[in-house]
Amino acid sequence: MIILVASKLRVPTTFRFVSMAWLLVCGLMLPGSLCASETPESLTRLVEQYCLDCHDKPSSEGGLVLTSLAFDLNDRAVRDRWILIHDRVEKSEMPPDANDMGNEDRQAMLESLGSAIAKAERADVIANGRGPMRRLNREEYEQNLRDLLQLPQLDIRDMLPADREGHRFNKTAAMLDMSRVQLTAYLDAADAALRQAMASGLEPPPATNYRAVSTQLFSATNTFGEREAMFFAKDNRAVAPKDLDALREDSSLELALFRSAHWPYYGYPQSFVAQLPGEYRVRFSARAVLQISGYELKPATQSVPMTFRARKPSGPDVSGDVRATGGIMDIQPEARIYETTVRLLPTETFEYSLLGLPVPLARNVNGGPPTYRYPPFPEGGQPGVAFQWLEVEGPISSESWPPPSHRVLFDDLGAVVASTNPTQDAPRLLRRFVGLAAREPVPDEVVQRYEQLIHARLAQGSPFVEAMLAAYKAFLCSGHFLYLKEPSDPSTGTMDHYAIASRLSHFLTNTRPDSTLSDLARRGTLRNADTLHRETDRLIESSGFDRFVQNFTDYWLNLRHVRRDDPDIRLYPEYRFDDYLIDSMERETRAFFTAMIRDNLPSSVLVDADFIYANERLAQHYNLQPVSGSQLRKVTLPEASPYGGLLTQAAILKVSANGTSTSPVVRGAWVMERLIGQPPPPPPASVPAVEPDIRGAKTIRELLALHTKSESCAACHARFDPVGLALENFDVLGGWRTRYRGIDHGESVRGIDRAGHDFAYALAESVDASGQLRDGRVFTDIQDVKAIFASDPRQLARNLLHQFTLYSTGTPVRFADREEIESMLDACEGNGYRIRDLIHSLVQSGVFLGKEGCR
Repeated sequence: MIILVASKLRVPTTFRFVSMAWLLVCGLMLPGSLCASETPESLTRLVEQYCLDCHDKPSSEGGLVLTSLAFDLNDRAVRDRWILIHDRVEKSEMPPDANDMGNEDRQAMLESLGSAIAKAERADVIANGRGPMRRLNREEYEQNLRDLLQLPQLDIRDMLPADREGHRFNKTAAMLDMSRVQLTAYLDAADAALRQAMASGLEPPPATNYRAVSTQLFSATNTFGEREAMFFAKDNRAVAPKDLDALREDSSLELALFRSAHWPYYGYPQSFVAQLPGEYRVRFSARAVLQISGYELKPATQSVPMTFRARKPSGPDVSGDVRATGGIMDIQPEARIYETTVRLLPTETFEYSLLGLPVPLARNVNGGPPTYRYPPFPEGGQPGVAFQWLEVEGPISSESWPPPSHRVLFDDLGAVVASTNPTQDAPRLLRRFVGLAAREPVPDEVVQRYEQLIHARLAQGSPFVEAMLAAYKAFLCSGHFLYLKEPSDPSTGTMDHYAIASRLSHFLTNTRPDSTLSDLARRGTLRNADTLHRETDRLIESSGFDRFVQNFTDYWLNLRHVRRDDPDIRLYPEYRFDDYLIDSMERETRAFFTAMIRDNLPSSVLVDADFIYANERLAQHYNLQPVSGSQLRKVTLPEASPYGGLLTQAAILKVSANGTSTSPVVRGAWVMERLIGQPPPPPPASVPAVEPDIRGAKTIRELLALHTKSESCAACHARFDPVGLALENFDVLGGWRTRYRGIDHGESVRGIDRAGHDFAYALAESVDASGQLRDGRVFTDIQDVKAIFASDPRQLARNLLHQFTLYSTGTPVRFADREEIESMLDACEGNGYRIRDLIHSLVQSGVFLGKEGCR
């Protein structure tokens, strides 16, 4: 028996149209007529004067028949279509020739239509709220359980179905439905979490203590990639394999490693396998070295970054679940002791994962057997790490037993739960758990239903623990836990403040309110402007803000796909297996976005800034002066640098390319939608995409010219193609280029890549990054385009506000919200539309708080 608290959810149907041509195709014509009795007189006159010549019969242009379009703005579908008409007129896209309608008539039409739409929208919001009640997505559900059960490493996300996206986010309320299949998955996930929270026995699990020295440091006496990739050394010289048996107990023997982790690889300590899941403390001694000719070692001149990767010890086959763990450490030239914590599952071990080094792969030469070739050393020697010893201890148990997670469920009943009085213990434990789990007070009559479930289970003979878990699981899958309420009515007292607390915490930390925020909700003070401002700042500065940064940028900027589409090794051999670069690119964008908010930077940094966040790998990638180490730091850019701002960050340029080529169409559309907030219309299904000519025979401009011969195609592509062309100096990973690459045509470039394989590509035509925007402004390069975009910081700020509104409330900006959005922008204008200011304005608004806003 599972108890669910039913809620009547209003899920509005929302249409997003960007081209009148799709109205008829999508079957959205409704019966009715546009007549003076229904339509404002001034609007009727203007429509008849400017619109009916083209839109008065079924064969009308774009399929829009205004004579049969109702003006019943209480119908959401009809209203959405009139909003589309309003916006097309406002952008001077209707009539098609902007000169056909004078400015005075255009403004009159917008005022008449806009006021009628706004009136209907406000009535709808007052009656039904801005949007439907929102379910927690699976990331939020997992984090709520982690915080409730005090299990920071709980991993149940993948037990739940992937959430549908709306408007690019996985927090859109209209898309977060609930089916029987989903409910079953949530029940299974809740059950798994509750059982993981329970103590495993009377005492903590025994810890394993492991120490490796000498040849025990590596699972084999060699690895793939010839001897240059790995050997054991004594007194800075390689030891011959035949002599290793005599030195197996020699603690002065070092493991010298000069390759990154990738299949095939034996790179883990001998004979260590985790028997229990949990965190393991790893301590080791190591130094950064250079390998020179003759397999000799000398001290490195700079640090070498490394991490560990959890995996099963399956010989050379590491094609299964392999994941980084333990964080990145910079190994210094002098021997030091390093300590980190790795997360392991049963039967897993961990492997050394040095970053940015060669990855030798087998190659076939003249049809012979596979062979390995280590790439040529850099000048001065090949960097690597020499390990002296390694220790492992774990799993690390809670300092107290039973652990805190167990006490959340069973309070003081002990590690092995035994109740001598179930009829008294059950209600006490249940009410305690509900008080901890619920984000607002739960009525007593609701709690009694869960008590009845416990008593029914006990009457059926279920053990006390199982009866309690059944009730806990039912509550964790009820509307009280799964759904977030809309703040809307201050007259409801503190209940409204609990909704505000949940909205704010799920916005800025992706989880439930902490004790401070919950206490303010209980006291009913969250509509106080100063209190809300202070709490917003506190959450922005908290460690939980990292979750907001990750989830928001994962979807807004598509960073969750930054590892998709590996670079084509034929054209970009220098990027082969460069996981260190990809990781650094991702971290750079997240660090920059964090600074945008915490440092209250102006909205113009979306497109331009005089600094970046870089480490040694990114400094090299961006052709900057060298920096040391893997940690990101703020670096001031040279005046002539094309980098700076989100627009030209490597991660952004990678997710808007496909690994083989850069497309001005794709990149331009991506930038206009995600960063500028002016999404282009979707392409007609019958029109194929522009395919690159990787032979190098044709330039992208030649291909685009063929693609846009049609006047209608050219008019649409003018919205975004020029922006994409301005970015053509950046390759598929954001590296600067002046010429395209191809396979056949052009100047030949040859060499050996980091896998030890020969490569050859051709430098083809020079890049031309000049162009003309739709409004007639011309540019010669990306610097000009940056200046053009930065000259309209209000539009950049408006886009950010729209993104923040959707992410925080689950509902996109409605027509009725637009006036308040503009008021927020007005309030932030004097300080340069700074981004933390935008968040404060949103959080204090009626859009966020519902109806009355702050007092």
